[in-house]
Amino acid sequence: MTTEEDSRRLAELGYKQELARTWSGFSNFAISFSIISILAGCFTTFGQAWNYGGPIAISWGWPIISLFILIIGFCMSELVSAYPTAGGIYWWAAKLGKPIHGWFTGWLNLIGLIAVTASVDYGCATFLNITLNRLTGGAWEGTLPQAFLLFVIVLALHALINIFSHRLISLLQNVSVWWHVVGAAIVVAILIFAPSDHQSASFVFFGTNDNSGFGDGSDGLPFWLYVLPLGFLLTQYTITGFDACAHVSEETQGAATSAARGLWQSIFYSAIGGWILLLSFLFAATNVDQLNKDGGFVGSIFESALSSPLATAIFAISTIGQFFCGMSCVTSMSRMTYAFSRDGAVPGWRLWSRVDRNRTPVNAIIAGCLAAALITLPALYAPPGLTTPVAFYAVVSIAVIGLYLAFLIPIWLRLRMGEAFKPGPWTLGRKYKALCWIACVEIVIVSIYFVMPFSPAGVPGSADFTWTSVNYAPIAVGVVLIGIALWWALSARHWFTGPRRTVDDQEMPVS
Repeated sequence: MTTEEDSRRLAELGYKQELARTWSGFSNFAISFSIISILAGCFTTFGQAWNYGGPIAISWGWPIISLFILIIGFCMSELVSAYPTAGGIYWWAAKLGKPIHGWFTGWLNLIGLIAVTASVDYGCATFLNITLNRLTGGAWEGTLPQAFLLFVIVLALHALINIFSHRLISLLQNVSVWWHVVGAAIVVAILIFAPSDHQSASFVFFGTNDNSGFGDGSDGLPFWLYVLPLGFLLTQYTITGFDACAHVSEETQGAATSAARGLWQSIFYSAIGGWILLLSFLFAATNVDQLNKDGGFVGSIFESALSSPLATAIFAISTIGQFFCGMSCVTSMSRMTYAFSRDGAVPGWRLWSRVDRNRTPVNAIIAGCLAAALITLPALYAPPGLTTPVAFYAVVSIAVIGLYLAFLIPIWLRLRMGEAFKPGPWTLGRKYKALCWIACVEIVIVSIYFVMPFSPAGVPGSADFTWTSVNYAPIAVGVVLIGIALWWALSARHWFTGPRRTVDDQEMPVS
């Protein structure tokens, strides 16, 4: 498909070609692959799976949950093929349903993207904090306030790169892919050949662990029905953000096919690479007592199994991968902010939908990064004995819930539409019914689990209750849902009509 054909299709959907369509199909795949980032999620949320389930939450949980996410990806690939437009998730919902569907989808998607940007950049700052501490021999102390300072600096750098290096972004996405592939391969090789001994296969594939404080360890029903599913947050969080393929579809050549293909392939290849990487962690996790003492922090594995220089090298490889990931997150978030504002849904929409002379939504980039910094402020505090603030996992939960609920609405609407749906060149055919049902059920289940308390100290009324242990995801998501519902009922239903046309029929390119 030529650029003119892409612009024609965009005009049919109601929009002028305002963003520069310079991205290749590989670049489209690369942004989602970079946001998924096995060098980010596998490292930063490893502790969640270790503490809530242990090895089986990783060795079995990762491939099983990845399969469900791939099914969600297939459903979304069909939608992006039919409607290749920036901010696509909410556009699909408004097109397949009513303006109210687009309203809720758009806000959930936007909140999820802001939260995933915040969590990735905070994770990057955490690993940079550790790397600097190791490289300076402790002169850089690596405290929580220093981690937050680095978070703000990383976030600012990502904003600047996205504002001033638009032409370089797609190139950097391509570099990011190879960094993730080669970097992960180096990490796996180090963990295979450098340690003097490894764990057994029975430990890796059948071992359990429960540091949650709930129930009676890994023997009872609370473990299997409550604790272990909380460990699946590792997979559900890592393999997310693949909607970026849709958000940059207006900048992608041949978007109706390349964006659809890029979306599901980014999930598939990340699932395989991530599983190999995580298995290498588990086989190298020989000092289980120390790992538990360190709260499941993945760095404990490297420090116990490797020499100091090799451990530092792994931290550095992951940090750079996370930096690429955060850069891609800001790109995706800003395009969603731009697109949703273009349709008048965001207060001050004229400001956020404006593009500069380089055809970059500068104001949307700045606003999104500021919002990401604000929701991460609680990460300045951590409960005693924990190296990772509960606030980090709360922001992770907000990202997962916001994004996946945003995916749920258009997938459900497509299922409801049935044979009346007009597919693009990439289609599920008759398999759409089974796949859409599976996707919807999985999203509902994980959304329920991830608003639950992570520890007894986070349960209101508990003798050990502390506010720093609270998973504030349900508070944040609940307040947001109530807020946008009230906003809709009291105001937006009178003026928000869904996607606005920015091109008249007579302005559409002719063949």
